[in-house]
Amino acid sequence: MGKNLKGRECGKGICQRKDGKYSARYCGRDGRRHERHFDTLPEARNWLSDTQYEERHGIFTASCDMTVDMWFNYWLENLICDLAPNTKRNYYERYKQNIQPVIGPMKLSDVKPMHCKIVLNRMDAAYAGSTIRQTYIVMGTMIRSAVMNELIFKHPMDGVRYTKPVRAVDDIKFLTVEEQEAFLNVAKHSHNYSQYALLLETGLRTGELIGLTWDSIDWKKHTLTVSKTLEFRYKQKYWRAGPPKTTSSYRTIPLTDRAYQILKACFDRRNDRKESDTLSQILEYIDRRTGQTSYLVMHDLVFINWRTGEPAKNSSYDTHLYKLCDEAGIKRFCMHALRHTYATRAIESGMQPKVLQKLLGHSSIKTTMDRYVHVTDDSMITAVRQFEACRATG
Repeated sequence: MGKNLKGRECGKGICQRKDGKYSARYCGRDGRRHERHFDTLPEARNWLSDTQYEERHGIFTASCDMTVDMWFNYWLENLICDLAPNTKRNYYERYKQNIQPVIGPMKLSDVKPMHCKIVLNRMDAAYAGSTIRQTYIVMGTMIRSAVMNELIFKHPMDGVRYTKPVRAVDDIKFLTVEEQEAFLNVAKHSHNYSQYALLLETGLRTGELIGLTWDSIDWKKHTLTVSKTLEFRYKQKYWRAGPPKTTSSYRTIPLTDRAYQILKACFDRRNDRKESDTLSQILEYIDRRTGQTSYLVMHDLVFINWRTGEPAKNSSYDTHLYKLCDEAGIKRFCMHALRHTYATRAIESGMQPKVLQKLLGHSSIKTTMDRYVHVTDDSMITAVRQFEACRATG
């Protein structure tokens, strides 16, 4: 028991110093001593009681010597745990490769704007603008969370900007009408034609396509429901099921006649396809909307690789696409370009952007307009002709 200057007991772990302040201390689970000084005895007792309770129950507490590494690990595992796995993985990679080497060992309270700027400056020569922007977002979001939780009182990235331009919207690949026709003519002879054609009719993400199962299709209502995704984790060598990218990505899409025909033809051939032992798995994942466990029965997947009998990996689709592009005589593109193309055709056909937002599963109309809606030369010519015709008849 510690004592005050008059010799009275203060309680275990508390004593009064010669300068009159009360010192409260305890030894944590990590074996380190934690100590704070207070003007009054009640303040010291309250702090000691609260921190020891948090220590016993595993509740996070921040100390003045907390490093950026310590905060990032806690933030990643506890505060943004509801993000999509791919997003968390990207955050982790940007931190480990670019942020940690500069500020990781530093005390969180010691980070200044110049340190954050150094992180971005070191990337300028070797990284694309989009990667620098992602690093900027990770660093800013992580530190903003520390400010919100009162671990620090000023955001050190205030006024910090990156200068390298991000890829322009015009650089995002989508197919013109002529390129789309040329591609489909060549793709008709491939085993993946149904997948490519379906993406151009629905705008599905690749993970949504790979994870599509028969129970997602309502044959009577001619609809397709997106409620899960599937991806292959190359480092761990296993298939992982998961929820759609965001809550807004849960959606039911009315099928075009062409999309319905594609799916119906696949359904009619389902008993003739080769199936590997991989399809005997039933994968668990957490429904983002309810927090409940859901299941993906791999045997019920709509699309599998014709040769291996396993689900087709995203990378294998892209590799196959490159070959088809070369054969069609068009510039190479990846699977996501088919989603861009679907959105472009939809806008060209007169679809309202708000409707397209729902079909694509975006939470923000800005994402739909900025990244997926492209104005082609042909659409501009058509619009001018329509304007001219209306004026002539007016």
